[in-house]
Amino acid sequence: MQNCEDHRDVDGFRGGAGGGGEIVRCSVRSQAHGLLWRSMSNFSIEELVIPASPNAPGWPSWEAVAALRNIVEAEGFGTDDLQYSADELLPGWLNTTYDPKRMFVARVNSTVVARATYETLLEPNDNHAWLGVQVLPAWRRRGIGAALADRVEALAATENRRELIAYTVSAEATGERLAAPTGFGSVPRDNPEVRFLLAHGYRLEQVERGSRLALPADDSVIRRFRADAAARAGRDYTVHCWSGETPPRWRDDLALLFTRMSTDAPTAGLQEPEDVWTAERLVSAEASRAASPRRMLTAAALFEPSGHLVAFTQLSVPAESNRSVGQEDTLVLREHRGHRLGMLLKSANLEYLAQASPGHPSVTTFNAEENRHMLDVNEALGFVPMGYEGAWKRVETIAGLAEKH
Repeated sequence: MQNCEDHRDVDGFRGGAGGGGEIVRCSVRSQAHGLLWRSMSNFSIEELVIPASPNAPGWPSWEAVAALRNIVEAEGFGTDDLQYSADELLPGWLNTTYDPKRMFVARVNSTVVARATYETLLEPNDNHAWLGVQVLPAWRRRGIGAALADRVEALAATENRRELIAYTVSAEATGERLAAPTGFGSVPRDNPEVRFLLAHGYRLEQVERGSRLALPADDSVIRRFRADAAARAGRDYTVHCWSGETPPRWRDDLALLFTRMSTDAPTAGLQEPEDVWTAERLVSAEASRAASPRRMLTAAALFEPSGHLVAFTQLSVPAESNRSVGQEDTLVLREHRGHRLGMLLKSANLEYLAQASPGHPSVTTFNAEENRHMLDVNEALGFVPMGYEGAWKRVETIAGLAEKH
């Protein structure tokens, strides 16, 4: 990526390997969604009804899903820094107006032991789907991951979505490596999730690095980086920071920046489609986010001659000061690169974080391994690698889709 970073919350085929348990479709329908699938291995798969609010019907299952996610994330990256509470995850799953998504869970008796996610764009003619599977460590190699993968792949087939994308963490291991075709990064070929994806026809397209910045950062270093970047940017660019909702005068600008996140960030062979944002979509997303205990800190660069925002970066900040902060999107429009706006905004937002919500232990971020420019910025600020995930893709043939219908 060039001056871009993004961590899509699709969890990939994490812990999905093992077993092939035959899946049979029951004639019994779920009261809320689709068909209930049951396997020969004494587990069931059903679509999860997202609770309307904390403690609403279905809340215990949602808490179980959040705990499962956190266990798998911590295992893959070797840190608890990526943890999200059930309350924090809920708003994003309730607002599907612009971000269609569905979740399926596998249960043994009544206990949630695995989940799968299915996400698409709003555009009905787009043929992409983002899939994710996570299985608790104690329940792997029983066919559960394979059954969940079959379920969401079959759903993609019914919607004629031929291009399937999965992001999955690959814990470090010794042995043979599988290199990304970009020439940057690799994953351990013998890892269970790697073997699983290869066996199911997926191709590794890109490797993303997860990085961590320990806080508090050295204030003098951050100030120096900001001052140097501001001098390079010159007087045409000014920095503006805010917490929470975007000021109305900049909604159209930020919507454009979000749209360009999907087109300006190189995605290697993934060739992910444009994801169009409007001011209305931005307002909807921010209204949903307001229900979360987290808050968003934004730093943006205003190009004074035009009066428009041309770059931004965001931090997702939990309410508890003993928890890690998540670096969300960062983008500099292509036509405004070469002015050190990435460093200017990231250093400005770190200063803003220290003032608005001090005491957090770290900031985490994700970048494509070929995104040398943004990795240089992050490394200069003090970020160090904490783990890697592969970005995988499978393209279904027309005949393959027909077989899955």
